[in-house]
Amino acid sequence: MGEPDQPSTARMIDFWLGGRHHFPVDVAAATAFERAYGPCAPVFRELRAFLGRAVRAMLEHGVDGFLVFGAGVPTMGNVHEVATDATVLYTDVDPVTIRLGQSILAGSDRAGYGFGDATDVGSIDRAQLHRFVPGWGRRPVGVVFLGLAAFLDDATLTRTLDELYAAAAPGSMLAVDFDTEELAGHPEALAMMGPQFRMRAPSTFASLLGRWAPTVDGIVPVAEWRPEGAPAPVPDAFHAVLATRAVD
Repeated sequence: MGEPDQPSTARMIDFWLGGRHHFPVDVAAATAFERAYGPCAPVFRELRAFLGRAVRAMLEHGVDGFLVFGAGVPTMGNVHEVATDATVLYTDVDPVTIRLGQSILAGSDRAGYGFGDATDVGSIDRAQLHRFVPGWGRRPVGVVFLGLAAFLDDATLTRTLDELYAAAAPGSMLAVDFDTEELAGHPEALAMMGPQFRMRAPSTFASLLGRWAPTVDGIVPVAEWRPEGAPAPVPDAFHAVLATRAVD
């Protein structure tokens, strides 16, 4: 795979997480963002740590298959590295990220990577879905929806989460995050996020979940969701929640 000439958020996050699947163009973009905002590595490490804790919580509820939207680079504590006995289908819409993910997972018999538009579950290859999430629609699965809500307007987000609720089997679980108004104080960094980026006040998060019911942990800053020890002192950039689909 040739070196890309445009940065990728997925590879920038890999850089911040200390991974090795990024290029100089990604490092340059990450460095420019940090000049406008501040250190990003601690923030994204806490978001990835939340993912790990949420996945382990799903495993404790008997989930053994995961569908991941906007998956990014499948390393550095991503789902299949936490749920080592589960099956996982990573999806994304960026062809470069998909090819990278497929090369990383080549030869794996329990984790795959393919195209998937988070706003249209029907866009996922059915053969891949049945192979890596064999219980989809029939038994509880884990849905990971991180890094996406900020790029969907309220109507699209609520419709998307409701469609996932309808498609998933009762007892399924959803991990989702929301971007706070943290970047409002950093206008240069905010401008780098593009016109589609949406900050939201935490008071609005619950209504966006629709029929998905938060666990007793609630919707809280990622560092405060079941922390292992004292919550890390990071900026309040992301809130997150683990929610369930009711058993009919």
